[in-house]
This record gives sequence, C-alpha cells and structure tokens, in this order.
Amino acid sequence: MTSARFPFLVALALTGFANSAHAIDWSKVQGKDITLLYPAQMSWELVLTQAEHSGASKFREGKNCRGCHEGNEDSSGDLMVGDKTIEPTPIAGKPGFVKANVKFAHDDQNLFMRVEFAPGKQPDAKMDPKIESRVAVMLDDGKVMEFSRGGCWAACHIDNEKMPKGTDGVSMYLPKSRNGMTREGGGVVKPADELAKIQAEGGYAEYWEASLNPGMPATVIDGIVLDKRKENAAPAVTANATFDNGKWTVEFSRKLSADANHKDIGPGKLYTFGIAIHAGHTNKRFHYVSLEKTFTVDTGNGDFIAKKAP
Repeated sequence: MTSARFPFLVALALTGFANSAHAIDWSKVQGKDITLLYPAQMSWELVLTQAEHSGASKFREGKNCRGCHEGNEDSSGDLMVGDKTIEPTPIAGKPGFVKANVKFAHDDQNLFMRVEFAPGKQPDAKMDPKIESRVAVMLDDGKVMEFSRGGCWAACHIDNEKMPKGTDGVSMYLPKSRNGMTREGGGVVKPADELAKIQAEGGYAEYWEASLNPGMPATVIDGIVLDKRKENAAPAVTANATFDNGKWTVEFSRKLSADANHKDIGPGKLYTFGIAIHAGHTNKRFHYVSLEKTFTVDTGNGDFIAKKAP
C-alpha cells in the first residue's frame, strides 16, 4: 500500500490530526513501556496444546497469557525467533522483541492512542518492499471471551496463511465464527445470517493499521475480525506518524462513538487491546505482538487510563 495508490487515506489522516491529536501535549500524558515479542508460528491451537505449550493446562483452567508470560516477553521472543520447531523459516539477524511506549487520551469526542517505538537493527526481509513498517491495534470491549484472555492470539490460528496448516487466503478469524475448532484450526464457517447476528451483538474485534515509510505520510485502514479480516470501505480511524533518530511515533485517533463496525468507547468499560508491529519490510506473520493489555476511559483499573487531553 502506498500513498500514491491511496491519496484519500493520506488526506484523511492529515486532516484528522491537524484538527485534533496535534493539539495534545503528549509530554503531560503518562505512558507505559510494553515489550512486543516475536511469536513465530505459535497459534491459538498450540497455546491450548500441552505438548506444544507447557502452560496449556493452566490456560485451559482460566489463567490468561499475561499471567504467565508478562515480564518475560524479551526472553520468549529471543527463544521463538531462533527455534526452528516453531519458526521453520527464520530471518537471519531478526531481533526477538521490540519495546514500545504507549499513551492514551481523549477530548470528549475522540480517543487518541500514541505508540512510540524504535525498530532497532532490522534485517530487510524483502517481503513487502513498498512498506518499511506497520503498526496495528486490535481491540475488544469484553464481548469476545478469547480476546480478553489472549489478545491477538484469539485471531491467530494454525490454518491462517503462512502458518503450519495454512491455506492461501485464510486471514485472521475468531473461534466463534466457526462450527467447531480442532487442533487443525477452524471448522466450517458459520452461515451468513449467524455471522451477521454475532457482529450485530458486538462479537468481533476491531482493528486499525498504519503503514509507515520514513519521510512519507502514514496510510491507514481499519476494519473488523470475525470470520475473516474485513477492511472497512472508508476508515473511521486516522493516523499520523513521524520517524526521527531511529524511532517511530504513531498517533491514532477515532471517534469515541462510532458506527456498526467500531466499538463504542466510553467511561465505565474495560477494553482489551493488542499491538502488532511489522518492521524490516516483513509481511503476514513475521511481526511482533504484545500480550493482552487493557485500557479504560477517565477512571478504572485498566493498564492504561485515557484521560481528558491536556
């Protein structure tokens, strides 16, 4: 995806932030550092399989991913990036993890999220020559149980494209969209009327994605994940990005109250989110991901609290 192909996205991104996020004094917003790890081919199915994942029994009993792995993302990423049993096609010299600083804010009408990260010394994977890096955010409002427990892993399956049992064209999806899940991945996709009902009830994950090239405006898409990844015709999310001294700063913005393909965001709710970063011209599964994190608006017990913008 390039700005030449999608000029309206660039214009939308620039216009949105000229009126909103650029007015935020981010130096007055408290942020937190998180570590994103390289997950190799570790899918939802492997997470649930004791022979493949030593914590599977604990997860089945109700412990979430972060309950065991938070604080060890760097060592886990270093292990998986070089373990040929779960990374059959390693990228030579690929770091096992990336650190990011994350901040949230709002202005009563819009939610703002700022992600700052240094990709480090990334080898050029040459998978996506037109895009140097990408940052994606996936979120849910508690209506997708698997996402609350495992974040982005809820949509990562063994039969996704480029995974061990992968089929070309099979994108991320949620277990609830299938009639049965097995060790081999999803069963038959549910009928369209059932999927429509699940979506109407909010049983989907929302995603945002900004494509990044140094010296160029960010381009942005958004959409939902249910039976597959579905991009919205026109994004409700805007994004702005800068690259300076080896570090990307990406600012997302979207209305707190949105349409049927976006979650309503407001006080009194806990939202689970995950971040994925592609760096070094990678594509598909060759990315970094965070464990599940949470945010709230104004008050609450989330990892991040989106307060009124200063």
